Amino acid sequence: MWYNGGMDEELTSILMNICDIYSVSGDEKNLADYVEGCLSKISHLEVARIKNNVVAKTNFKHAKRIILAGHIDTVPVSKITDNLPTRRIFENAEQVIYGRGTVDMKAGDAVFLYLAQNLDALSEQLKYDITFIFYEGEEIASEFNGLKYITENHADLVHADFAILGEPTGGGVEAGCNGSLRFDIVLRGKAAHSARAWKGENAIHKLYPVLEILNNWNNTEPKEHAVIVDELEYREGLNAVLISGGVASNIIPDVCKIHINYRFAPNKNAIEAQEIMQNLFRNYELEYSDVSDGARPGLNLESVQKFANYAQEQTGINPRAKMGWTDVARFSALGMPALNFGPGDPMLCHHDDEKIAVRDISKCYEVLVGFLTS
Repeated sequence: MWYNGGMDEELTSILMNICDIYSVSGDEKNLADYVEGCLSKISHLEVARIKNNVVAKTNFKHAKRIILAGHIDTVPVSKITDNLPTRRIFENAEQVIYGRGTVDMKAGDAVFLYLAQNLDALSEQLKYDITFIFYEGEEIASEFNGLKYITENHADLVHADFAILGEPTGGGVEAGCNGSLRFDIVLRGKAAHSARAWKGENAIHKLYPVLEILNNWNNTEPKEHAVIVDELEYREGLNAVLISGGVASNIIPDVCKIHINYRFAPNKNAIEAQEIMQNLFRNYELEYSDVSDGARPGLNLESVQKFANYAQEQTGINPRAKMGWTDVARFSALGMPALNFGPGDPMLCHHDDEKIAVRDISKCYEVLVGFLTS
């Protein structure tokens, strides 16, 4: 059995505490209060509360500063598995914590909080100043994103040489991220009584050509949607994720809306991605609700390369491409090198049986502290 006594227990306690504080997107206040309270007790930190975002900075006068950032919101709690409160079990001879947020991404937050609580012991060994950012609204539309708000309205708080986002990466470095477009195609018909359907024009029936385009795109060879960027392989995705139409069972629907999500590799920007979609759906008008650039891997940048090499040496995990969109893109847009590094299997993000092994959290903490003190 792998067990590291005090550190494991303290990290587990922090993780379970912050997971059990309900913080589904839009309801983060109680957790922000808790985080602020914890950080305000630490003498080495200057703490600022901005809405439901908490920023805490050291001031050791080191030459370089690193941002450690993590979102505190989660997707909704499962109605099927009842994945809150968290529960601790032994599985395959190791401690495992089940519950919403354990992977995405409160385990990363727990690592950062534990590091903050150990600043007294680490202060003379640290080679960097640190800015901790715990922010709201990452799991929903970008207009609610706390990191976006801070970078746009309190830019002085995000000055740094390098940023690490504690998103789940399985304990390895995941560099860059895909971009994301979300858009609607609105199909219009003519309403009529369903008993006299020939008098109307069914908007739902007009879905077929749109679905055919999507199916044709997805049925091409998988290699067609694999894109190599700076030697890392990103995979693109194009899917219908929502469909709405109709107002009653006896009325021919006059409007049908299909919501589509395009995840594109960071070899192209959002404008280029929009041009690709407009060409693919050339006979339709696209109504965009979210347009987010991705971020190139940046492994050629000194700060990213230094951390990636150190993490690889300590874990044996080669740097990989981040398939989803993350706030690494926001740091990249500021011209700041950034990468994703955190505990937890990214394949379990948003899963009803979200779970994480305690040893994975401890290992990430050890890698992070080793880098910051080396």
